[in-house]
Amino acid sequence: TFQRQLQQSDCQNALMKKVFDTHMLFLQINQSATALKHVFAALRLFVGKFPSAFFQGQADLCGSLCYEILKCCNHRSRSTQTEASALLYFFMRKNFEFNKQKSIVRSHLQLIKAVSQLIADAGIGGSRFQHSLAIINNFANGDKQMKNVNFPAEVKDLTKRIRTVLMATAQMKEHEKDPEMLVDLQYSLANSYASTPELRRTWLESMAKIHARNGDLSEAAMCYIHIAALIAEYLKRKGKINTFKINYASINIVDNNF
Repeated sequence: TFQRQLQQSDCQNALMKKVFDTHMLFLQINQSATALKHVFAALRLFVGKFPSAFFQGQADLCGSLCYEILKCCNHRSRSTQTEASALLYFFMRKNFEFNKQKSIVRSHLQLIKAVSQLIADAGIGGSRFQHSLAIINNFANGDKQMKNVNFPAEVKDLTKRIRTVLMATAQMKEHEKDPEMLVDLQYSLANSYASTPELRRTWLESMAKIHARNGDLSEAAMCYIHIAALIAEYLKRKGKINTFKINYASINIVDNNF
C-alpha cells in the first residue's frame, strides 16, 4: 500500500525506518521458533522489495539487520539457526546482485563489524555459530546460478574472516587478565583491517576502553587520536575538508587527567 512512499529518496526516509524498526522488534523480542520462521520469510520479502534501503546510501539499516540475523545464527534452536543462515545468505546474494555481480562489500563490512560487536554483547563463537557459518558456505557451494561468478569465493572469504576474528577473540579471552597482552592482540587485529577503516575504528575503540578501564588514560587518548586521524583521512578523500596533517611524533600527553 505504501510502496511509493517507502521508495522515496532511494528508500532513505523516515517511513522506511519505522517499518524496518517494526521488523527488527520481532527479532529483538523472544519469539517461538515457529514465529521466527514467518519473521524470516517476511524479511526476505522486505529485502527483496527494497534492496536500496540496505545497499545504498547510509549503512545503518544494513548494519542493524546483520547484527540481529547473526544473533539468530547463534540461537539454541537448530531450525532457527538454519533459517537465519538462509536469510543471511539471501541477503548477501541480494547485495551481490544489487552491485551488478561485482562484490558484497557493504554486507561484508557490516557483518564483520556486527561480529566484533556481538562478541562483547552476546559472546558468540561457539559450536552453534560455527554450524551456521558452515550452512552459509554450503548454500554458496550448492548455488548453481552463482557457479560461474565470484560470489561463492566472496562468501567463503567472508566466513573465513569471521572465523579469524573469533579465533583472535578466543586468544584475547585467554589473556583477559593480562591487559598489555590483551591490547597487543587487539592492536594486531586492528592493523589487519588497515584497508577497512570502519573495522579498524571498532577495534581501536575497544582498545581505548580497555586502557581507560585500567587507568591508562594517555594510551586511551592515543587510540582516540588514531580514530580521529582515520576519520579526517576519510573526510579528505571525500572532499569534505581540504587539508590535514597530524604529526604523531610531536604529540606529547603529559597530563594523566587528559
